[in-house]
Amino acid sequence: MLSTTAVAAAGTFVGILQLTSGTVVGTEAPDSSLAAADVPAAGATAGRADKATKGAGAATADKAAKADGRSGQPAGSTDASSAAGAVEGATRAEASAATRTAVEPVRTADIAVAQIVAHPDDDLYFMNPDLVQSIRSGKSLTTVYLTAGEANGVNGAGGVPDKAGYAAARQNGIRAAYAEMATGSRTSPWDRVSIPTVGGGAAQLDVLRAAPHVSLIWMQIREAGAINADRPNSLNGLWNGRVQTLASQRATGTPVTTDFTYSKDQVIDAVTGILERLRPTFVRIQDPTPGRNLKTGALTDHQDHLYGARFAQAALERYAARATESGRPHFGVQNYLGYPTSGLPSTLDPETAGGKLSTMKTYAWSDGVNDCGDPVGCGDRNVAARPAGSGWTKTVRYARGNSTSWVQRGPDGGLYAFSVLDGRLAVWTKSSGAHAGWQGPTLLAGTGLDSGVTSVRLPDGRIAVFGTRTTIGSAAGNYRREVVSAEQSTPGGAFGPWRSLGTPEQNDALGMSNISGPAAAVDGTGRITVVVRDSAHRLTAREQQSTGAWGPWRNLTPHLPTAAGKAPAPAGTTTAKTTAPAGTAAGAAATPSPAAGETVAGTANTPAGTGASAANAAAAGPVTYGRAASGSVGGAASMTGNGVTSPLYSDPVATTDAAGRIHVFAGTAKTVLTWSQPRPGAPLSGPRTTGLPATTLALNASPSPTGDGVRLWFRKPYSGDVRTADFPGSGGRFVGPAVELAGSVLGPGPIGGGTGTGMLAVRSRTGFLATAPATSGNGGTGTQPIWTLQDFLFSGAPGGVVDGVAVMGLDGRLHWTPAVR
Repeated sequence: MLSTTAVAAAGTFVGILQLTSGTVVGTEAPDSSLAAADVPAAGATAGRADKATKGAGAATADKAAKADGRSGQPAGSTDASSAAGAVEGATRAEASAATRTAVEPVRTADIAVAQIVAHPDDDLYFMNPDLVQSIRSGKSLTTVYLTAGEANGVNGAGGVPDKAGYAAARQNGIRAAYAEMATGSRTSPWDRVSIPTVGGGAAQLDVLRAAPHVSLIWMQIREAGAINADRPNSLNGLWNGRVQTLASQRATGTPVTTDFTYSKDQVIDAVTGILERLRPTFVRIQDPTPGRNLKTGALTDHQDHLYGARFAQAALERYAARATESGRPHFGVQNYLGYPTSGLPSTLDPETAGGKLSTMKTYAWSDGVNDCGDPVGCGDRNVAARPAGSGWTKTVRYARGNSTSWVQRGPDGGLYAFSVLDGRLAVWTKSSGAHAGWQGPTLLAGTGLDSGVTSVRLPDGRIAVFGTRTTIGSAAGNYRREVVSAEQSTPGGAFGPWRSLGTPEQNDALGMSNISGPAAAVDGTGRITVVVRDSAHRLTAREQQSTGAWGPWRNLTPHLPTAAGKAPAPAGTTTAKTTAPAGTAAGAAATPSPAAGETVAGTANTPAGTGASAANAAAAGPVTYGRAASGSVGGAASMTGNGVTSPLYSDPVATTDAAGRIHVFAGTAKTVLTWSQPRPGAPLSGPRTTGLPATTLALNASPSPTGDGVRLWFRKPYSGDVRTADFPGSGGRFVGPAVELAGSVLGPGPIGGGTGTGMLAVRSRTGFLATAPATSGNGGTGTQPIWTLQDFLFSGAPGGVVDGVAVMGLDGRLHWTPAVR
């Protein structure tokens, strides 16, 4: 008998949550050893003085630090060899603390998460709340910062240029933010040591003494100092061969005592070596393919974000190849969108967004209280001027892994599940029968797969899997992302080799390979249609012919404004000296957080739509909304700019109705567009406006329970509440009323399962999986759903069938929750 408990969020009742843990599927126990994580006996101690301590855990943490004689060590202290001398403001107890044996990082046995980002604050802006959820789970979490984030060295208005000092201040801010997330006290002390890197340099390792499962690694490579401006001495220049080496930028007080340089290969080797040390089961990185602005041709994200992610990709590929026989655990990868989230609908509920903003204020040293004792400063004062960035604290958005169609039924009634581990397709199987268990994973040949795959069942019972594959190559110009597929040779048989379906892109330089993950569907004639969003934010399709051959990629979206006449500069350069990455909603310029040392004018964009106060209102029952006058929906903003020529920002989704017609949906910044077949075997037609309001761009489609048309599942901006709308088989606008499920658990990401699958599955605001029965009619919306909350974090999107729901845990294993009968 499952226990039940009522859970409140943001001051409102969000439903009944049943607490359970589901089933974990795997064949190996991850190694709990630290894997070469030996820490030198002596190192620096970093912390904040005990005055002005904040947080619920402050008193306990401070007492523990004082009892050990370790409180108040300045954040800019040096390594043990120099710490014997008095650092300004240090006490005798602090000097003694600098000679103690440093705390070693703890690698938990089942889960080890690594994050690789370009700058201090990229993790806080673009990976939170996933970051804080990992920290509070008690599992290993290590963030790797590729650059020092030194910019022009000016820490806030009126500051004096000091690159080493500004880098150190940003480190102080990061340590304060992580300490506060982990212990409740931003003054909780850290141990710092220098560790050698495989690439020939050295990195700084910080370990949170009160929570040693939390650690930071600072590679301290020089940053670009500009979002788009031409800076050859940068990760961009190094990747593209404009410079042969890139120098270090050591922060003031770092235990790394000598400068160094890296070649491109050495950076990859250094990150690979860190991965070998950490042995992660899950890796978070930024988006290596964010695209270009449709109007200017400029990069839509910071060049350090893009090329830092490509260095991380290359290191992960090398790590997977080197460690194939080492017995290391399998690992999954999640990519996070950066600056392009500006202007898109917010995905977080007000309370979660508020917690994220609070963490940013701690990092930014917003209160100005000098409780770190470091003359360089206790945080990033450039961020203090605008800690929310361009709406970034209201959103987390995944650049890969949004498909919910990765669980399929086999010809004998058994099940298949597909994911990506180590850059390869991982396959699990489950025989039919109530007591049958899952077997796997089996990793298929072929590397370079991006996270997130989709699958379809063919008329003869075979299964086809689709995804994207990235080829990095030995030269920068060889970088390529393409759509690939693999099919079973016979029903229930082995999968054949990967087949390339190419890409709608001309090359990497024009659009930075910014294509979505594919969606696929099989119509009533047995033909497959595959669709992706291309870098021009259009829907493109490749359709199977009656002969079985594939037709060419074709554009299914009317003309969109592009950077015509503004062709990108050759590889290794950027196209504009702009301080604001555009390429956000409708191509409008977004206002990024000041890239360290840059001044950015403007204010944060606030997407049109329901405000936080409305999103926070409790719903006693299902809420319906319909088309309002003048083209607006449910009181939303006018449809101006919401038409069929609006740029697409979501991954497309596809399904087949009971009549064998394929339907496709994709989201713009303000609505959803749809395409459909007039009859099986015909080409897709569209786009047509749906009349829906803005969504969080996380979509899922399934056949309608009425037997005609399809049902679309999506989430409400600013809250993550679950909504549904039915569409006729003939395509076009939804058949009202659309429905909002009451008692939602809030949260970002797509809705798994749906009509005909037996269950609904969503990511809750806690990061845990939440499931509820999906009955006929309005998917169980006539009454408040009973949500079952699992007790583990997961990655990607849930995949569901009538038997239950599958998700990928951060432990690299398949987790299965059977449907309630």
